[in-house]
Amino acid sequence: MRLTLYFREYCSLCHQMLAELQPWQQKHGFALDVIDVDADPVLEERFNELVPVLMDGEYEICHYHLDTQRLAAHLGEIG
Repeated sequence: MRLTLYFREYCSLCHQMLAELQPWQQKHGFALDVIDVDADPVLEERFNELVPVLMDGEYEICHYHLDTQRLAAHLGEIG
């Protein structure tokens, strides 16, 4: 599985979500692409103030803060 974190370098929430994802990534072994939305005008317009946004393809898992329940369900821990 490959997840994507849409991110801004100067965003403290982004850095927090990235740090909180590390143990999940170690436990579940998913790849994580971290993409700076400011490097792409299309992404900047799409996500703007929603960052950080955690996605699996076009499916949004969560934004602003890591929603551990949604992530666990998405990774098959619940349900």
